[in-house]
Amino acid sequence: MKILNRYIVKVLLFYTLGVMGVWLGVYTFFNFIGEVDLIGRANYTTLSAIIYVLADLPETVYSHSSVIILLGCLLGMGHLASTSQLIIIRGCGISIMQIARKTVSAALIFIFVIILLGEFIAPLTMQYAESFKAKALKRNTAITNQQGFWLKDNDNIIHIRKNFDGRVFGDVTLIKLQQDKQLSAIFYANRALFEDNRLTLEKPKHYQFNQNAKLTQIQSKNTQKHNIKVSFDQDLIKALEKKPDKLSSWDLYKHIDFLQDNNLASNTFEVELYKRLVKPATLVAMLLICMLFVFGSLRDATLGKKIFLGVVIALLFELSSRIGGAISLRFDYDPLFSASMPTLIVLTVALFLLKRKSAS
Repeated sequence: MKILNRYIVKVLLFYTLGVMGVWLGVYTFFNFIGEVDLIGRANYTTLSAIIYVLADLPETVYSHSSVIILLGCLLGMGHLASTSQLIIIRGCGISIMQIARKTVSAALIFIFVIILLGEFIAPLTMQYAESFKAKALKRNTAITNQQGFWLKDNDNIIHIRKNFDGRVFGDVTLIKLQQDKQLSAIFYANRALFEDNRLTLEKPKHYQFNQNAKLTQIQSKNTQKHNIKVSFDQDLIKALEKKPDKLSSWDLYKHIDFLQDNNLASNTFEVELYKRLVKPATLVAMLLICMLFVFGSLRDATLGKKIFLGVVIALLFELSSRIGGAISLRFDYDPLFSASMPTLIVLTVALFLLKRKSAS
C-alpha cells in the first residue's frame, strides 16, 4: 500500500509541476510584455524587468494554486485511467473511495506547501520586487512593505503600519527632525486620521529630545492630539494602500481585530481571511467533483472530454464561491457562512455520489 501511495503521489507531482511550469511560463511572458513600456525610463533596464517578473513568481503560484493543483491532479489521474492503471488498481481490491482519498491526500500536501510559500516567501519577494522596481524608476517618495509604508515629508518621517481606507491609520510613528537633521521628537499613536492634508494623531505618546554639547535629555508625556500639515494627498495614500489579497493571513487577522475594536467595517478583510481558511476544503470539493468524471464510463464520451467537463464544472464552482464573497459584502451576509456554505454543499454531494459509484 505504501508503494502504491508513493507511486500515486509521484505521478500527481509530475503532472502538477508540469502544469505549474506551463502556467508560469505563460504568465511570465505576458507580465514581461507589460513591463516593456517602462524599459528605458531612469535606470529600468531589460534585466531589471526580468528580475521584477521573476520575483513576482511566488505570488503568481500562490494566487493560482487551486487551478494548478486541480489540473495537475486531474491530468495525473487521467494518465492512470487512460493507461488502464486505475483498472489494475481497482482489480487489486482498492475501491474508488480509497483512490479518491489518496488523491485528495496528495493534493492537500501540495496545497500545504503552496500555503507556506504564499504566507512566508511570496510577501518577501513581492516586497523586494516593488522596492527594486521603485528604485530603478527612481520612485523613492514612499517605501512600502508588508509592515505598512514609510513617507518622508520635509523634516518629518512617517511610518504607517496599517492603512485601512486611506483615511484611518493604525500604529503610526512620526519622527521629527531639526534643520540640521538631528532628532527632535517622536510621536507614536495607535490611531490616526488623515483629512484635508492634515494628519491627526489621537492620544499619542510624545518623546521630546533636548540636546546639548554632551547629553541628550528625553522627556516623555502623553497628549490628547497632535496635528501636522503634510504635503502629500489622498491619491498617494490610496496608491500605497495594500489590498486584502496582498496581506498575509496573520496581517489580515490583525487588521480585522483593529477595525472591530474601533467600530469600523471589516467585511472585506473577513471575506478574504475566511476564503483562505476554506481554500483546502474548496480544492477537495473541486477534486471530488472531477473524480466523478474520471471514474465514469468511457462508452458515452472519451476520457479527455469527461475530464474537460469536470474541470469546467469545478472552475465554475470556484467562480461561484468568489461571487458569494462579493454578495456577502453587498448584502451584509455573514462572511464565514458565504465562504463555507457552497463548499460544504458541493463536498457533501460529491462524497455521496462517489460512495454510490464505489459501492456499485
